[in-house]
Amino acid sequence: NMTRCAMSGSLGFRQSLAMRLDLIRPSMSQVRDFVRERPARLSPGIKQLVEHLHRRVVDVYLISGGFRGIIGPVALELNIPLQNIYANKLKFYLTGEYAGFDENGPTSKSGGKGEVIRILKKSHGYSNVVMVGDGMTDYEACPPADAFIGYGG
Repeated sequence: NMTRCAMSGSLGFRQSLAMRLDLIRPSMSQVRDFVRERPARLSPGIKQLVEHLHRRVVDVYLISGGFRGIIGPVALELNIPLQNIYANKLKFYLTGEYAGFDENGPTSKSGGKGEVIRILKKSHGYSNVVMVGDGMTDYEACPPADAFIGYGG
């Protein structure tokens, strides 16, 4: 099973992602329908946390191994600027058929979330970055994140 191989480390994240997407081959219209028919369900308290951080003028980023087109509505609901999303990008032909994904994006590979944090620290001069997440790939981003808050969302 691909998931088990990816979790055990015998299959890299990018390779696992490519294999799964080659099986599914989602079209642009399927992705749009998915987003429309399944609105984002936020974890309890996350909206209030992000609002509190914004009031304190803390930059908030959404770093995910998921896809921008699906995560975008979540960011908008949380008032996270779209330029603060670091996620995988699906590619489509002009016909709307699946054409692959951006394999150059840092979140498409193992260790990608940590790479994004290194980029953010360097480009913005952040001295303290806190990673909040619910999985091992989130935890693995610490370091370079200075702290990690795990939750069972």
